[in-house]
Amino acid sequence: MPAAPTPRDRVAARIDAYKDRLVELSHALHDDPETAFEEARAAERVATLLEEAGFTVRRGACELPTALTATYGVGDLTIGVCAEYDALPELGHACGHNVICAAGVGAAIALTAVADELGFRVKLLGTPAEEEGGGKVLMLERGAFDDVTVAMMVHPEPGDTVDPRGSSTAVGRFEATFTGRAAHAASAPEAGLNAADAAVVAQVAIGQLRQQLRDGDRIAGIVRNGGERTNIIPERTVLEYEVRTPTGEELQTLRERVLNCFRGAALATGTTLDVRPTQPDYVELRHDPALMEAYARNLRATGRDVPEPGPVPRGTGASTDMGNVTHALPAIHPGIGIDGAEGTPHTRQFAVDAASPAADEAALTGALAMAWTGLDLAADPDWRARALAARRA
Repeated sequence: MPAAPTPRDRVAARIDAYKDRLVELSHALHDDPETAFEEARAAERVATLLEEAGFTVRRGACELPTALTATYGVGDLTIGVCAEYDALPELGHACGHNVICAAGVGAAIALTAVADELGFRVKLLGTPAEEEGGGKVLMLERGAFDDVTVAMMVHPEPGDTVDPRGSSTAVGRFEATFTGRAAHAASAPEAGLNAADAAVVAQVAIGQLRQQLRDGDRIAGIVRNGGERTNIIPERTVLEYEVRTPTGEELQTLRERVLNCFRGAALATGTTLDVRPTQPDYVELRHDPALMEAYARNLRATGRDVPEPGPVPRGTGASTDMGNVTHALPAIHPGIGIDGAEGTPHTRQFAVDAASPAADEAALTGALAMAWTGLDLAADPDWRARALAARRA
């Protein structure tokens, strides 16, 4: 007589039963990219699939039209899984959020196979606008994570990364508008106040500032509006900038130094300056060591040859609003490797990689490793008690 399936077997079987739907979801998102806070079709696809899997879905969560929450089960422990689904302008899913979404939905569905038996809740959080907008920060501030004990997600990368120390930076983004006075560039240039010149002065000052930056500090920006016609002195320019530092505590210091470059440019050109943040600040990732250790063990159990963590240079990596979540509760954001990927995130090649068979396998494998990690937590009385105590503290 064959042995009864173990809880791990049942979790794996649930993913296997949904694998075609999960791959279909990933490809549907990839073929129909939507940018920050515009992900209406993506959110509805996620909501529909989760409702069919037995979840109670709340659309438009946290007063964000493209956010959602979906819950299954009851219990003192709530295992949260985050699903991103926004794309990049022009590049589509060049950061692989279609893979993130499929993996997150798959993990949440897989955990329903054991949630009733072990007495815990599963909560899928559909989080919009990670690339710019800070959907998770807004949802965190508005209470979506208040009932979540731990949270997980995976991010596609060229290779698997399971370093508990994290590899990310904090980022602050803002828009700077210079306002001058228009004049005819040929007949009366002296009557104008050139806002485009202010943008040039600011960028030159920032270029000089870069010589004195510490390792790990980054400044990047674009000119979104630099004038209308060559024969009109530009009266308005708009720049979008971001500053990155290894930790959130260091962010304000660098931001002030950069803003001083803008203030000096306004003074030098006689223009006025208006600055406004374009999103909440993101802080660096602080992975929960126990969760990451369990995830790494489970990822290896899928058959992957996962490298041991190596040195992490200060201030390396991109930024994510999941960092804010990891500061608020035990959470992880490991990288799931797309085997044979030829590109890196935010490139056109990586957008191609994110729809490959290897990306499909990464989504399913990431889902399984996360679900097994949630199972390990729910089934371990000591770990479960520590996790619950940490959230009550």
